[in-house]
Amino acid sequence: MNKKVALRYEDRYLMERRVAITPTDVAKLIEKHGLEFFVEKSEKRVFKDDEYKKAGAKIVDDIKDIPVVFGVKEMPNELFQPNHTYIFFSHTIKGQPYNMPSLKKMVEKKINLIDYEKVRDEHGRRTIFFGKYAGLAGMINSLWTLGQRLKTKGIDTVFSQLKQSHLYNSLDEAKTDISRIGMDIVQNGLPKELTPVVIGITGYGNVAGGAQEILSLLPIKEISPKALLELDKSKDLPNNVLYKVIFKEKHLAEPKEVNKEFDLHEYYNHPERFVGVFEKYIDKLTLLVNAMYWDTRYPRLITNEYLKNNYSDKHKLIAVGDITCDPKGSIECTTDCTTIENPVFVFNTKTGEKSDGFDGDGIALMGVDILPSELPRESSEGFSYALFDFVNEIVTCDYSKPYSELKLPSPIKRGLILHNGEFTPEFKYMEEYIK
Repeated sequence: MNKKVALRYEDRYLMERRVAITPTDVAKLIEKHGLEFFVEKSEKRVFKDDEYKKAGAKIVDDIKDIPVVFGVKEMPNELFQPNHTYIFFSHTIKGQPYNMPSLKKMVEKKINLIDYEKVRDEHGRRTIFFGKYAGLAGMINSLWTLGQRLKTKGIDTVFSQLKQSHLYNSLDEAKTDISRIGMDIVQNGLPKELTPVVIGITGYGNVAGGAQEILSLLPIKEISPKALLELDKSKDLPNNVLYKVIFKEKHLAEPKEVNKEFDLHEYYNHPERFVGVFEKYIDKLTLLVNAMYWDTRYPRLITNEYLKNNYSDKHKLIAVGDITCDPKGSIECTTDCTTIENPVFVFNTKTGEKSDGFDGDGIALMGVDILPSELPRESSEGFSYALFDFVNEIVTCDYSKPYSELKLPSPIKRGLILHNGEFTPEFKYMEEYIK
């Protein structure tokens, strides 16, 4: 029975500092199950090598010989060894072109691939995720982006006093700062020319929950999408409150068939029968925070064509926080994911060009791909806690047995994309991606 398990050094992004399993949980797993941990050296990881050493792990330069490897983001092809097991966010389930070479390599090497994104309970809900922390960091960054973009337009607001998430020492420090901003808005209000300030959030899952947790620190009044359409700028609306609108699927699309009611089950199964209607809300929003799942079967929220024909610098929408960050996806002007070091660009709606930073004509867009790494300690602790109970069975499983006989927890087995290089039943469709 295998007891050896490795934690890899994250090298996909310069600022990726998260871990799958924290030193505290490593110590518990060693004591409880007798696992033998090998931790790849890292100077940038939020938990230092010495912390893992004190927890009982061995600090090593090379983990290629360790049969089970836990990571966070995509792993380099040269790491993969025949018949080994790798657990990470592979970003392959949609056939993402940039990761198909890795998927092919894993098939060739007869690897076992467990993808956190597909680890789900019997109701289809994800059980191991960073989503909440993406929402927390994403909303902090979105409010910061709004403040910086307004400043370039000559409108100074308290939002310009905020910092990018990773510049705070902790989530608590960030929350304290945002609460301070909230009190300032209550007492002094926001510039009248911005009233009403409306923040829209698409989605209602873990990511959106994290985003709303940050917004709750501000003087927020929630209104429905219908009420948003009726919000009259000519009325004397208060300038010491912000309006929050949550958009669900029924607000994003409607049946093509006239006078037919929206049915969520039909939308999921036959999205081709629906047409996007989100554009009617766009000119009512000050800030849009995109926190929903999307794939190419569904209508886009914002198209470049709409922006080209309708957007001007007098438009109300100042900034977009695209937490989901699907390049050219639900928000088409998210041309690329951004980085922690270079988090924002301005998209010129007329030319389709982008310029890094906050200056320029168009919409400011924040689309950092690894938002939870801006809160690396808290997000790693939450992730490790969710993963803890599955680790021993993942490590000690005999993967040489047939798929039907694998002794894995049901959620983990649902996330097993490759078993000895073969696509498992739920993921047979992915064979088409590597032909």
